[in-house]
Amino acid sequence: MSCPEYIQYRGLLLPPVAHTVESLEFAENFAVEDTDVFAVTYPKSGTIWMQEILPLVLNGGDLTPIHTIPNWDRVPWLEEKRLAVVVDQLASPRALVSHFPYHLMPPSFSTSKAKVIYVMRNPKDLMVSSYYFHQMAEFLEDPGTFDEFMDKFLEGKVLFGKWTDHIKSWTKTELGDRIMFITYEDMVQDLPAALRRISSFLGRNLSEEVIQKIAEHCSFKTMKSNRMSNFSLVPKVYMDNDKSHFFRKGITGDWKNHFSSEQLARFTSVIRKELEGESFSLPWSMD
Repeated sequence: MSCPEYIQYRGLLLPPVAHTVESLEFAENFAVEDTDVFAVTYPKSGTIWMQEILPLVLNGGDLTPIHTIPNWDRVPWLEEKRLAVVVDQLASPRALVSHFPYHLMPPSFSTSKAKVIYVMRNPKDLMVSSYYFHQMAEFLEDPGTFDEFMDKFLEGKVLFGKWTDHIKSWTKTELGDRIMFITYEDMVQDLPAALRRISSFLGRNLSEEVIQKIAEHCSFKTMKSNRMSNFSLVPKVYMDNDKSHFFRKGITGDWKNHFSSEQLARFTSVIRKELEGESFSLPWSMD
């Protein structure tokens, strides 16, 4: 399929295969409930992982939803078309995901008690993942060369804008104990420990047996073989797994296999300048 023009929404580029004017209006007017839980990410930072984890943590480890409901309906995106279709089928507490920066969340979000888990990922790995995703997702623009894609990424001419703007928007909120920050790297290094943190944050004091059960079913290997999570249900016209698998490696540090020393210096320089003067520090070395 030929890539259709991206939708421009409040300064952000969005793919029309999943977003429409109507879906974005639905998101703006969405009635957030106090018990709602959002996992918010910049694209390619662990969104699909959280769509697997949240239902299991919230329901005490019942595997039914991850084996019977596709991830996009199980934990729908706030801003995408499917939410309006499935919202009435979501059991409370509802789990949702979003790529929105903080200022685009619906007004009802800020007045609610809904909680947010913000997942961050090393931007170098994130960009590599996004590069391969653009190769296999037929509804996205061709990424060009790795160097060309890096330029687009650093300029914010990619889906959902600049990574630095996104991370700044969510680290400057006044949500207090309603928001929890975790990194993709934390989850890769010790998933059971990450699950304990998430469980505690959501007031679900899960037993160690349930934590280990969730960790096993949310491993990269298990998710890669789960048809409800690996996007194999999506027609090839939208996602071509012959070009690159959606679940590619699931590791940290793959950027070292892609960045030249010049690219690393350029990337690091831009990110550091963008975050100059910010009160938070990145949990990764940028060198």
